[in-house]
Amino acid sequence: MNQNQTFYYDRVVRQFSVMTIVWGLVGMLVGVLIASQLAWPALNFDIAWLSYGRLRPLHTNAVIFAFGGSALFASVYYVVQRTGQTRLFAPKLAEFTFWGWQLVILSAAVSLPLGYTTGKEYAELEWPIDLLIAVVWVCFAIVFFGTLAKRRVKHIYVANWFFGAFILAVAVLHIVNSAEIPAGWMKSYSAYAGVQDAMVQWWYGHNAVGFFLTAGFLGMMYYFVPKQAQRPVYSYRLSIVHFWALIFTYMWAGPHHLHYTALPDWTQTLGMVFSLILLAPSWGGMINGIMTLSGAWHKLRDDPVLRFLIVSLSFYGMSTFEGPMMSIKTVNALSHYTDWTVGHVHSGALGWVGLISMGTIYFLIPKLFGQKEMYSKKAIELHFWMATVGIVLYIAAMWIAGVMQGLMWRALNADGTLTYTFVESVKATYPYYVIRVFGGLLYFLGMVVMAWNAWKTIAQGQSVSVAIPELSHSQRNA
Repeated sequence: MNQNQTFYYDRVVRQFSVMTIVWGLVGMLVGVLIASQLAWPALNFDIAWLSYGRLRPLHTNAVIFAFGGSALFASVYYVVQRTGQTRLFAPKLAEFTFWGWQLVILSAAVSLPLGYTTGKEYAELEWPIDLLIAVVWVCFAIVFFGTLAKRRVKHIYVANWFFGAFILAVAVLHIVNSAEIPAGWMKSYSAYAGVQDAMVQWWYGHNAVGFFLTAGFLGMMYYFVPKQAQRPVYSYRLSIVHFWALIFTYMWAGPHHLHYTALPDWTQTLGMVFSLILLAPSWGGMINGIMTLSGAWHKLRDDPVLRFLIVSLSFYGMSTFEGPMMSIKTVNALSHYTDWTVGHVHSGALGWVGLISMGTIYFLIPKLFGQKEMYSKKAIELHFWMATVGIVLYIAAMWIAGVMQGLMWRALNADGTLTYTFVESVKATYPYYVIRVFGGLLYFLGMVVMAWNAWKTIAQGQSVSVAIPELSHSQRNA
């Protein structure tokens, strides 16, 4: 080995990749439990910290910020080094972001079941944890933009544009929405009140989806789909248009969560209009990703990792069609407060975020531990089908349940009285809740298969150091 060589700093990538799988198991297991509680309420065992109201925010935080967040950290730190042909800036600070993020997750796992919550969707954690999140995130930004600044290649690859936008937007969203007045060590009151509080919350809530769960994972898609397919991205020009259109439009769509509320009508309409516009850049990104396989479709037959990545884009396209449709006021009048919304969220979370994260980790694990491929290709195939069938069962059950609920709740007799009581709608929903449990269980068991496969791959490999290649003058300016 040449002693003068410089190596990529991948230890933190390995750590985040492994924890992606660990937190995926935890978050999805809690999801199966709370789905089971909705079908069979006795499963809370009359224990307060096992109740649905406390475990549900634990599930969302574990899947979004622990599982999805760890996958994003791993991807950002891996991709920014390779696309910039440079070593990670401030490696010790990157290590701090790993341990800091794990502390955030553990704090959430303890505080939420104990009942410490702000009551804000996707922002339930109390103020001491919020402060830690802000510190970790600022350090994350320093490492990412520091690495970008010292890149050895003039060009900034499009994945890094998405990563940069995701990091900056999430920082602003978190800090503004989490402005609160402490009233004790684990108690606070929002700095906002009434409809302003609701508006700020859903500006944050929808853009947590827009930037954390969309822009970040699109950065992942723009690197790992071309790498796994061994094809250039379909249209670089489309990727740039996609980026600017998406990040501008997403910021304005949040009010569609507040149709038919005290929010001013013009604001609700603005949210609806921008949500409909959002369909165009969203589908532009989906088409760009899927068409990267143009001329190499046969690879889907033989490469289950590529299948994870491409099918995730299909779910992304479906979810980003459904979201704008549900933002239309007349559709929202039927869908809001029903399980249709739950189905929509999970088609994005399980189908888009889950599958692309799994495909990415399957790509990374062998490379990070000195193996040519994962231990078992058949296990990846099995996981793919378990996950896909699980998603379809889950979202189909919730779509049917949601439309049925919406229709039952607004059905009227000739004299203007309600045709159905609320209890009757709950009873009618029960079979679909059971189907959801089985769909979620299948998805979780697929994650167990992945954990076994990753364990075997890591056990037979070892941590490897990858040298940074020397670049010619033309390559530096490419």
